Amino acid sequence: MTALAAWQNFYVIVGSAAGALIGLQFVVITLIANRAVGAGQAQAGAAFASPTVVHFAAVLLLSGIMTAPWSQQNSAAIAWGILGLAGIVYEFIVLRRMRMQTAYRPEFEDWLFHAWLPFAAYAALAVSAYVIRLGDPDTVFAVGAAALLLLFVGIHNAWDAVTYHIYVKPGASSGSQ
Repeated sequence: MTALAAWQNFYVIVGSAAGALIGLQFVVITLIANRAVGAGQAQAGAAFASPTVVHFAAVLLLSGIMTAPWSQQNSAAIAWGILGLAGIVYEFIVLRRMRMQTAYRPEFEDWLFHAWLPFAAYAALAVSAYVIRLGDPDTVFAVGAAALLLLFVGIHNAWDAVTYHIYVKPGASSGSQ
């Protein structure tokens, strides 16, 4: 298990960041909760806000998987492979939600950061779970890259949402003045 043990500090840092960002995401959502909700905005929230929390939670879960005291590396690979497969399924749901919502017309950057990059990260987890069982110990780098990609996608998406609500939809707050 020395291959995974060498990654202990990496996953403690990445997992801690993901956990903190989940909390921060809830604070931001609470701060904008008093804004008036327009037609289709709940659908947009399901398409754009919920996945951000899911990606942070996936990084936190992956960090737990990668730092758990597994007796065999293959057991950890099965766990992160299941996470990868679940993420792929979830990304299809997100893709459908993005297409169905009517509050906002997604641009290239939205498709990239809300659909394609997370899909790539989850696919990397699923594929690496299979590849590591073939005996390639360097596959753990793909798992680390997937964790970082999901973390940075979540940071980008959270920042994008905050700036949208501050600069694009200013004054949408109800009853404050």
